[in-house]
Amino acid sequence: MSKRILMVITSASTMSDGDATGLWLEEFAVPWQAFTTAGLTVTVATMRPGEAPIDPRSTPDDEQRRQWAGAIDALAAAASLEDVWEHDVDAIFIPGGHGTMFDMPDNPLLAGAIEQAYANGAIVAAVCHGPAAFVGPKKPDGSPVVSGHRLTCFTNEEEREVGLDAAMPFLLQTRLEELGGKLETAEKFSDFVIADGQLITGQNPPSSEQTAKRVIAALGE
Repeated sequence: MSKRILMVITSASTMSDGDATGLWLEEFAVPWQAFTTAGLTVTVATMRPGEAPIDPRSTPDDEQRRQWAGAIDALAAAASLEDVWEHDVDAIFIPGGHGTMFDMPDNPLLAGAIEQAYANGAIVAAVCHGPAAFVGPKKPDGSPVVSGHRLTCFTNEEEREVGLDAAMPFLLQTRLEELGGKLETAEKFSDFVIADGQLITGQNPPSSEQTAKRVIAALGE
């Protein structure tokens, strides 16, 4: 039986300033291709029923649209998280996009899925703003799921560089550090991944492929 992975996608389409946001498409499409090519069984689920919003700044060009056609079709056919979250999986993967900052922190349904996966020894992975999903979940001992783990995420420096720090409900790097995460960062917008036990995280969009490869490698161990 192939390993099973659940990819959870933001359903938030606007930021606090009213500007459009959503999923950063590269952070879904590139890992989805890596997972399916590796033979994993992939379930795609949105936070709420309905079509996932795509951040307009991540709209693919014609070549990317051709390369990502399978992933785009899978995204269009996504289930709702409420219908699949209790399914046993070997890994959960959270792509980013600024939308995650608005509908993933402290969401009880997502927290329950991550807590169940973590308690069962599954891989819990995310890239860029995807670690916003780790703000609410707890370990079996009641501590934050990131506590004591080395990890990375879209950094405060990167958030300020893209000019969206004021539009965020909080700075993700700072919040994860407050929860006891041991944040490690690389040069802004460089490919950087941290794997620490069950937790695998990538810093930004260029880290998408390597984050997925680390997940695949961990599932093969």
